[in-house]
Amino acid sequence: MDQVRIAELIPQSHILADMQADNKDAALEEMAQLLSDAAGRDLRRPILDALAQRERLASTGIGEQVAIPHGKLEDLPTMIAGLARSRGGIDYGAIDGQLTHLFFVIVAPGGANGLHLKALARIARLCKNDAFRGRLLSADRPSEMYDVLRGEDEAL
Repeated sequence: MDQVRIAELIPQSHILADMQADNKDAALEEMAQLLSDAAGRDLRRPILDALAQRERLASTGIGEQVAIPHGKLEDLPTMIAGLARSRGGIDYGAIDGQLTHLFFVIVAPGGANGLHLKALARIARLCKNDAFRGRLLSADRPSEMYDVLRGEDEAL
């Protein structure tokens, strides 16, 4: 996969339109459950540990209401990713001090450096676009959020 397509990486079933979390720890728990469900097996605890370990290094809140929590699991066969949205926003320690509303979460196999970095770069690039973020924030349902992802992939 030379160019990472976000709509392929994050199918509609990996989108959570209404997070219940109201703080960073609860958000990490919710995202770990989302990816565990996406993986089709109980990986909640190892995913949570991987995400939390990365957050201890520095917040993955990149600003502009976006965070890209990510981590690695040695025994994961393929990269999994999801998108979660907090309508009220969460104090996630973002570099710009704003509340975070959009969480693009990625967990990759231990040796998947290239693909992992390409996915992070692609998401960061997409999220610089104010209109893209606005469409994700205003979408009502996961299906609409997925349509935004697919449309942006096609535009690039």
